[in-house]
Amino acid sequence: MNYSKKDISELDRVTRLKIINSVTGIKPANLIGTIHNNGQTNLAIFSSVVHLGSDPALLGFITRPQTEDVGHTIRNIQENEVYTINHIHPEFIKNAHYTSGKFKSEISEFDRCNLTEDYIDNFKAPFVKESNFKMGLRFKEALNISNGTTLVIGEIEHLILPDDALLHGDIDLETTNSVGISGLNTYYSLKKIDSYPYVRLNKVPEF
Repeated sequence: MNYSKKDISELDRVTRLKIINSVTGIKPANLIGTIHNNGQTNLAIFSSVVHLGSDPALLGFITRPQTEDVGHTIRNIQENEVYTINHIHPEFIKNAHYTSGKFKSEISEFDRCNLTEDYIDNFKAPFVKESNFKMGLRFKEALNISNGTTLVIGEIEHLILPDDALLHGDIDLETTNSVGISGLNTYYSLKKIDSYPYVRLNKVPEF
């Protein structure tokens, strides 16, 4: 099977969304929690969180083009400059998935999707209590992309994970029971296959 650019453009919208959202493989499944100045919380599922640097500890994620019904997350972040990223686990995949609905701004997805707000150390943005791997971030910058999406960049101020998830300095995502996502609505469990040392040229084996 070989899809040309023309073939892709002629696919119906939903099929094209599903296919192109799947071509990068399994991506991390996260819930991003934010809060409005009026105290109204927002929670939305994202599969676009990426590592951008370790010193400082920067993460990025992509937001869709803003409309009246879409864009509560980035608006809240730009207003309060803090947000949370929370791993999704099998126990609440269904709840997390339905946060993708285009709810009105006055409706909190925490309430509508039966997830629990959690707060720590006077950090204003809400964490997801059900998640055992979560981060609190401070907004650094937003970069507009030509297709109308935005790359939101933040620095980690809080990192919360299970004690047994750190193994010889590495995070074991199988232990945290974090899940991955492909496309718009398909979820996967993560299973550790192997681990290799940091690569130094004089240690590269013969293949």
